[in-house]
Amino acid sequence: MKQVFKALALTVAFVGTPVLAADTAEVGKPAPAFTLKDEAGKAHSLSEYKGKVVVLEWTNPECPFVKRHYEAKTMQTTQKGFDAKKVVWLTVDSSESHSAKTAAEWKKKEGFSQPVLLDTDGAVGKSYAAKTTPHMYVIDGQGVVRYAGAIDDDPRGKGTVKTNYVKTAVDALLAGQQVPTATSEPYGCSVKYKNKS
Repeated sequence: MKQVFKALALTVAFVGTPVLAADTAEVGKPAPAFTLKDEAGKAHSLSEYKGKVVVLEWTNPECPFVKRHYEAKTMQTTQKGFDAKKVVWLTVDSSESHSAKTAAEWKKKEGFSQPVLLDTDGAVGKSYAAKTTPHMYVIDGQGVVRYAGAIDDDPRGKGTVKTNYVKTAVDALLAGQQVPTATSEPYGCSVKYKNKS
């Protein structure tokens, strides 16, 4: 654990801002700030979405779990159920080997509209302690992390009745209520960080 915090303290974020151990994402605390470019080269900063609920989705198009969720339209359906004026969905790819081109090709293939933010050096992913693809975070309008974990309670895609933790969290925040399940165990492929040991 000490090695993880040490690594985080030495990591430098995309925009050159040090990411310190104190900035690690934690439910109930302010979300680590970041600025990342999307597949079209446009920069997105978490701070520009203050006042809105922000959903962060860590992804890897090559991961079987991600593929299953996109084929089943889990992510797309969840996102479409939200009011775009109140909720922002940002997909983050921390895979070292991916590029703007691969992200753009995947986005076109799947036909979704949200930006794919490239975090190829892994600084932002590590500041959020993102472990799997998918790994989901919900941040409230004041910039506080209110949910971290899996998209739902059905890791193998076998369940007929599923609890969508992200939808539940966002709906609760929009209704001014407490998020019923603030954390869950994320499942999926490991995030393919640079120089991962």
